[in-house]
Amino acid sequence: MRGEITFTRLPAIDPGDIRDHMSDPRVAEHMPLLTSEWDDAAVTKFVAMKEASWRRDGLGHWAFLIDQAYVGWGGFQKEGDEWDYGLVLKPEFFGLGVRISKKAIAFANSDPRIPFVTFMLPPTRRHLGALGRLGALFVGEVDYDGSTFLKYRLNTE
Repeated sequence: MRGEITFTRLPAIDPGDIRDHMSDPRVAEHMPLLTSEWDDAAVTKFVAMKEASWRRDGLGHWAFLIDQAYVGWGGFQKEGDEWDYGLVLKPEFFGLGVRISKKAIAFANSDPRIPFVTFMLPPTRRHLGALGRLGALFVGEVDYDGSTFLKYRLNTE
């Protein structure tokens, strides 16, 4: 799908769109920490938590839009001294991950606060070639909240 990619803050998105997105079992398949049901209260809590990251760190997660239509969310979240990049797309837009990630990584490359980016992926993710093409290197397996993740690191320019 071609179209203009834009990033906006999560409060600009209809909460029902986020609820429906995060309730899709195809999304949960690759999110081992997604263990509870997404209702309106969960969306409100999620958006508030992501906005708190913006206030605390000056950066956080965005909503991703293609031609002004919501396709998912993600961005940078401070994990200790590291900036972790996450991307959660609606299933019908899974193929846009590389385009969206390239734009986000270009942002990281221009931000002096971000000397490198980490990626934490569940072992269910099998197609990891895009990370290699971006220049990310495998760091190892890590435990996060009781789940195993594959950790990669990409130095920014």
